[in-house]
Amino acid sequence: MSAFMSAFASLVGAFADLLHPFFQSASTAAAIVLFTALVRLAVHPLSRAAARGQKARTKLQPQIAELRKKHGKNPERMQKALMELHKEEKVSPLSGCLPSLLQMPAFFLLYHLFSSQKIGNDPNELLGHQLFGAPLGERWRDALTDGGMFGAQGAVYLGLFALVAVVATFNYRRTKRQMAANPVTPTAGPDGQPVPGMGAMTKLMPLMSFFTLFTVAFVPLAAALYVVTSTTWTAVERACLYRDMPAAGAAMATAA
Repeated sequence: MSAFMSAFASLVGAFADLLHPFFQSASTAAAIVLFTALVRLAVHPLSRAAARGQKARTKLQPQIAELRKKHGKNPERMQKALMELHKEEKVSPLSGCLPSLLQMPAFFLLYHLFSSQKIGNDPNELLGHQLFGAPLGERWRDALTDGGMFGAQGAVYLGLFALVAVVATFNYRRTKRQMAANPVTPTAGPDGQPVPGMGAMTKLMPLMSFFTLFTVAFVPLAAALYVVTSTTWTAVERACLYRDMPAAGAAMATAA
């Protein structure tokens, strides 16, 4: 693990050296943004495939409703019929999960890298790198004790919070518009029956983006930069990929 972390630290350092002529003291922060963009770019084909799959699953809802009428009293037969329908239409029920799952290792790598005092047997020099005076290895609570909310470090976090709030508001309004234009119908589970609590979850879904504020507040600044960059990318990507999808399908895509 230490060898792997050393290699990852070297990669971040190489990106920072590449960007230093343009961003000077903020080059490591810029390197994290670049790394995040490269991760999202690598995962984008899967996101496109997930969007196609979600749209296909949404189009299958009338057929699923028919199967529910036909096999509603036989869950095993219903599940088998659903599997056959998905196989026939070449639709994977799990395709929407892959982009999110494949991004998690990158986030945890950054979190671990900027939470470790040492890399191997050497001090972690990346912890001292800064973004406008805020060390990348520190958290919001550290900024509050060093200058307060409106100090130099606190202002960096206020900027990140503002960006997250803008993105979350964009997601919220877009989802609400979709829901108003296309009322949400109950979502069926593997047995074709409505999933308990899914209606309430779908209503809560537009607010999920605001929970990112808590993540940004409690992780190291480097990891917060990853989260903010990835969240912004996700908002733009989904607005493009799911722009013609009904509210129910778009809400489920957001959940994935």
